[in-house]
Amino acid sequence: MPYCIAIDSPVGPLAITESDDAIVAVGWGNHAGSEATPLLAEARRQLAAYFERRLTSFDLPLRPAGSAFEQRVWAAMRQIPHGQTRSYGELAMEIGSAPRAIGRACGKNPIPIMIPCHRVLARSGLGGYSGGAGLETKRALLALEGGAPAPAHVSRNSAVHSAALSEPGPKAEHAALVRPTSA
Repeated sequence: MPYCIAIDSPVGPLAITESDDAIVAVGWGNHAGSEATPLLAEARRQLAAYFERRLTSFDLPLRPAGSAFEQRVWAAMRQIPHGQTRSYGELAMEIGSAPRAIGRACGKNPIPIMIPCHRVLARSGLGGYSGGAGLETKRALLALEGGAPAPAHVSRNSAVHSAALSEPGPKAEHAALVRPTSA
């Protein structure tokens, strides 16, 4: 039997759904209808810590429903470290797929934030985001983590990442949000 609670967050109200002792969905809105189970209470605690910048990875049982391919994409997304990003193309190369297929799987992610689809970007910009207020929410989550997209010609893992973002241009607004990452 599914259980659902709602929490307030900096990116809007979130509904967290549990079924059979695993988190199966996180969505935007107030869809709560049950008391917090121990797992939902822990999910609420971990999300609060994440938004307070005290948690960088979630330690919860997750069971997203999706195809075998989507499961592979979501598992790869969970390997992207907090504060770092990957392009759709980079993720596609890692799992042997195409960037558009990665984008479709990102859009179908039923457990955003915990499965960090916001860390997957287009080669030359943010790409899309289907949660909350769309790209505004994606920008807020990236800013919270201290990550921001690099220009297309600069690897997000390079030493020049931070310097490139501070140059004049369309990405300059993100410069204050970036901490250099290491490979």
